[in-house]
Amino acid sequence: MFEEKIKDLVFSSLIVDSYCLGMHWIYDELALLEKDFDWQKLNAPRAIWHKGKKEGDFTHYGDQTLWLYEFLKDKDSFDEELYSKYWYEKMKNYTGYIDGSSRNTVLNIENKVSPSGASSTDLSIVGRIAPLLKISKNKEEFFINVQKFVQITHNSSLALMCADFFAKLLILALEKNDILDSILKLKEQYDDSFKELIQKGIDSKNQNTFETLRGFGVACDIHDGISGVIHLLVKYDNLKQMIINNAKAGGDSSARAMIATIIFMANKEINQLPKEWLSINAKI
Repeated sequence: MFEEKIKDLVFSSLIVDSYCLGMHWIYDELALLEKDFDWQKLNAPRAIWHKGKKEGDFTHYGDQTLWLYEFLKDKDSFDEELYSKYWYEKMKNYTGYIDGSSRNTVLNIENKVSPSGASSTDLSIVGRIAPLLKISKNKEEFFINVQKFVQITHNSSLALMCADFFAKLLILALEKNDILDSILKLKEQYDDSFKELIQKGIDSKNQNTFETLRGFGVACDIHDGISGVIHLLVKYDNLKQMIINNAKAGGDSSARAMIATIIFMANKEINQLPKEWLSINAKI
């Protein structure tokens, strides 16, 4: 399903993750201004959480996206138990940052808890769903595979709901439906609190991105990030501008960027990835 777009979507999500590595998880507004980033290019990470990473590497989000993509290369269906074992072996030898969701999932796997996912409401898991298009024969199977995948590491009702929303939005974008129209239609399928988060993003379309994202909150949680993703999608027609302005707001910039980028790129015929960002330290 959408085979001609899958590699481009995965590659795009990895590119923007690599771009965001430099300023990822810097929350202090003054620190963002004082770090003297070259906002046009890839930067080495400045936050202590990514110690050992270098310019062109991925955050742990990008690393885990690549794991899923590589796992699925020779598969024609998604076996969540098999992937869980694969993920666990990768994680045992992983030298990058291990976040709370991953750490608790490892413990759950070792204690034979099923589903293995931590009760995490981190937004980042949603940015990793594009590889699942490869082994999904239709949109309904894709939505099911997304739920199976998310439960492996982020087994909370909010994470599953958020992933369902963006999986459906991704399909609508791939079908070349208008993104804003699609968001407006989809949000009616969810509860009032979730609809409110979506509407906040829509209503911010004409507002300053830095102030808007900081106002929503730039932490890792879905409650902080989802409105920001919607803001980026409804405000920008230029990928580079979208990603740079997102990164300048700091915090969990990579989670927001990866989700916004796969939706944005799914809807476009022309690849807008800046050439100066393509020097990542991995091939797909």
